[in-house]
Amino acid sequence: MGCCGSTERTKREWKPLEDRSCTDLPWFLLFTVFCVGMGSIFGFTIATGGAARLIFGYDSYGNTCGQRNERIEGVRLSGLDQTDKKYVFFLDPCNIDIVQRKIKSMALCVSVCPDEELKTYQDLKRFAVHNGSELCSYELAGHKYPSLPERFDKCPKLPVPPSKSLPVFNRCTPVDISCYAKFAEAVVTFVSDNSVLHRLIAGVMASKVIIVGLCLLALVLSMILMVIIRYISAVLVWIFTATVVLGSLAGTSILWWMYIDYRLTVNKTLSKETEDAKEEAEMSRDNAQVLLVYAIAATVFTVILLLLMLFMRKRVALTIALFHVAGKVFIHLPLLTLQPFCTFLALLLFWFYWSLVLLFLGTTGNPVQNEETGLTEFRLTGPLQYMTWYHAVGLIWISEFILACQQMTVAGAVVTYYFTRDKNKLPVTPILSSSLRLMRYHLGTVAKGSFIITLVKIPRLFLMYVHNQLKGKENACARCMLKTCICCLWCLEKCLNYLNQNAYAATAINSTSFCTSARDAFVILVENALRVAAINAVGDFVLFLGKWTFIPILTMEFCFLPPFSVLSHRYNSPTGLRTFRTNVSEETPHLSGISGGKETHKICKVACFM
Repeated sequence: MGCCGSTERTKREWKPLEDRSCTDLPWFLLFTVFCVGMGSIFGFTIATGGAARLIFGYDSYGNTCGQRNERIEGVRLSGLDQTDKKYVFFLDPCNIDIVQRKIKSMALCVSVCPDEELKTYQDLKRFAVHNGSELCSYELAGHKYPSLPERFDKCPKLPVPPSKSLPVFNRCTPVDISCYAKFAEAVVTFVSDNSVLHRLIAGVMASKVIIVGLCLLALVLSMILMVIIRYISAVLVWIFTATVVLGSLAGTSILWWMYIDYRLTVNKTLSKETEDAKEEAEMSRDNAQVLLVYAIAATVFTVILLLLMLFMRKRVALTIALFHVAGKVFIHLPLLTLQPFCTFLALLLFWFYWSLVLLFLGTTGNPVQNEETGLTEFRLTGPLQYMTWYHAVGLIWISEFILACQQMTVAGAVVTYYFTRDKNKLPVTPILSSSLRLMRYHLGTVAKGSFIITLVKIPRLFLMYVHNQLKGKENACARCMLKTCICCLWCLEKCLNYLNQNAYAATAINSTSFCTSARDAFVILVENALRVAAINAVGDFVLFLGKWTFIPILTMEFCFLPPFSVLSHRYNSPTGLRTFRTNVSEETPHLSGISGGKETHKICKVACFM
């Protein structure tokens, strides 16, 4: 009944159903319509010439270079046949608007880019006569350049630097890029002002080969650790338990020792009757009171921790068992480690397509005359301008959808392994089988889960944009409210991400809709809250040790490179090597074997409570 409004929970048998059915079909249809809309934007940019204008270029009168054009009402010199003029030439290529990131100069379509420096108007005339390429505005005759009074406004700025056309985008680009020094200076200034970015770029460029090699080595070692962690997980878990307990006892003992020491110091100081001694005694008394509060709080915390460890020792054993299962999963499903690479590739392809369409949108729309320069530009006006917002929403939703497909695929493969008691009867390729199940039955569920994340992420990103735009202008109250809203939305997004992961696991098991799966998973997690807390705390710490302690130590032992040591020290990196990793909020998939192990660990954690 409803999304989560059912008052009765049917007794569910938690095992993979052989007879599956499509889940959340309306959401699949909605997502399909949305994707058709995204494709329609691409088709619109092609049909209206936006793509052609970006690739072939267009002049300041709205004519696309290299093709026959239709006349634009109200724009003079439009509708020209530019079939033989395939290159865009800027009269003043150094006139760059850094804020708008474009060249403000007049643009013309020419047949040949000037390959030599032209210093006088006689040189412009000679170039036009010999090459048939007129570098002044179309209404000026090439053989009259030196005598025309309009030459100062409608001819290129002298001297004209030699240029050549770009391989793909047919723009005449100066061979000597010194005229772009202003733009380069702005970029350098930005990088110099941003010390973190400057250090990051400098470090990567100085040691890029070493970093790539160590990342690959870390990836290999993480996969090895992923396999052997089933054998050392018990040791790591008990080391963690002992470290926490001993650390708490040691911290509490030190606080009580410092408090007693301060009390003795106060008593000794009070025995003296000088003014300085009294002031020192007063300060020591205040410090002793603070230490007493800290010591009492640490004692309460330690007692609670010891009681929790005492009552949760069986749950720690459950964590160890889960790590054993996760290790076995990767032994039987080795292709599971390659699935994040496929997701990463899918994201890269989508982002490339999205960026390309965004560039097309920049040259699509209705011709508008710039009031400042008098040049013709193409802009999206009226209802068409909402296509950009639609395209931006598509970036978030489809990216989240791709990441959710990864989670559902991993969940389906792990669930198949977990509930197949006879491992010899496992499918030949469980990952492929899980992907096919996803595409056939559960795309609607994934679309719904990713849409919920999108609904939370969009306002958070909007508030972050507003906060950056108003930085230094808003008052303290407004700044505090903005940061509070951003933080609350971030926390809500993290909670929904966690719930979605468990909902996908439940869908992979029972073939139920998203809301039903989310409700069942939520109830199970609440009923096993202590187990979940123990598994999360202990399990995440073990994976943390594997990623940030074990792998770096092995890397430094196997590959002792002084330059890398200097780089790690300079940039304060504890490991100096980082494989590509992300969660749902970081837009790129896990490429580390340990991170893949964490995904499997989460699925096994949910499955074991069913």
